[in-house]
Amino acid sequence: MIEDKAKELGRLIGQSPEYQAVKRANDALSQDAGAVALLRQMEQLRINAQQMLQRGERPTEEMEKQLDGLLGQVQGQSVYQRLVVAQENFDKVMGKVNDWIVDGIERGAASPIITLG
Repeated sequence: MIEDKAKELGRLIGQSPEYQAVKRANDALSQDAGAVALLRQMEQLRINAQQMLQRGERPTEEMEKQLDGLLGQVQGQSVYQRLVVAQENFDKVMGKVNDWIVDGIERGAASPIITLG
């Protein structure tokens, strides 16, 4: 019963305009070679910095400047900006869904009648 309802909710969320917008924006970003290259450079810098921290070293100022520069370049890309907006909108929807689930749980817990279907 709960599993079926959860799967139905997942299906409806997957069909929502907000989720579809995130999916389209992700697809567009992954097809933008320039943006992908910048993101890969950022990820490699992040990994390098994390490895340095694990060795007890501090990432260099040059690494921080490089990361800031890459971040600025990525954030300036319209394909990335569309993804951020789409993700924010989807996150708002998921926040509402969570609130509705919590409300349903509270109502169910307060109900003296137990139903099986």
